[in-house]
Amino acid sequence: MAFIRRLRIQPNIVMPLTNQLVKRCITVTAANNESENWLSKLLMVRKIDTGKEAHSRLLSDTDKVYEMHIHDVKPRHKEEYLQNFQAWSNEIQAKSPQIRLVGSWKVEVGDLDQYVHIWGYDGWKQATEVFNLIRADRTLIALEKDQEPFLRSRQNQFMLSFSFWPNPQPQVNNSMYEMRSYVLKPGTMIEWGNNWARGINFRRNNAVAGFFSQIGQLYCVHHLWKYDDLLARREIREAAWRKPGWDECVAYTVPLIREMRTRWMSPNPFSPIK
Repeated sequence: MAFIRRLRIQPNIVMPLTNQLVKRCITVTAANNESENWLSKLLMVRKIDTGKEAHSRLLSDTDKVYEMHIHDVKPRHKEEYLQNFQAWSNEIQAKSPQIRLVGSWKVEVGDLDQYVHIWGYDGWKQATEVFNLIRADRTLIALEKDQEPFLRSRQNQFMLSFSFWPNPQPQVNNSMYEMRSYVLKPGTMIEWGNNWARGINFRRNNAVAGFFSQIGQLYCVHHLWKYDDLLARREIREAAWRKPGWDECVAYTVPLIREMRTRWMSPNPFSPIK
């Protein structure tokens, strides 16, 4: 009763107090709405009619096939390994002129003492011919045998390129490269492509190539970016967040990912992409 009487005696206290509470409620509500909007984007995976065509036909508009080799090298044998790989690369391109080395890099941050090589073929027929050549040609077999003591492990993967990413062509940028790799949830590749077909427009100046797997680790995506250095990378990535729409690309694609990793790489001296 004393509290009520004091409010009645001093009514001017009630209005400022009420206004403060209203303002605070409005601020909290607005913040909650923003949080809910972002959360709803993050949790919602939009459904797309995938049709009856093969997903690879919907995502890629070229017959070119790419193969990625990832080699983990023993630290004390890095120089011998590179010499051997360059000899093997020259030999196979001499015997199958249509095949081309797209790019070759050394991992500087991430999986150290690792090398990434990407090859390009004019379709599955040529990829099959090269596959058979590697297993039949005595010189190539001998060079591969010489390479074995230098390696800790190796893996490969056949891929197609996304139609909305640039075609990987020989280029000299004097750049560093980042390869961001994603393993997606099965059945979500079309959704990924739908969002990145728009998202790539926010960062096209630094885009080099985008691939998705066909044989090897399935539902795997690789995005290859170029940067002058680590500082430029930070500035470019932060600038993307200031562009309307980039946040939606991220929000809609994050729920599709099961696993992700990044490699910061320098081009090898013989790489067509530098």
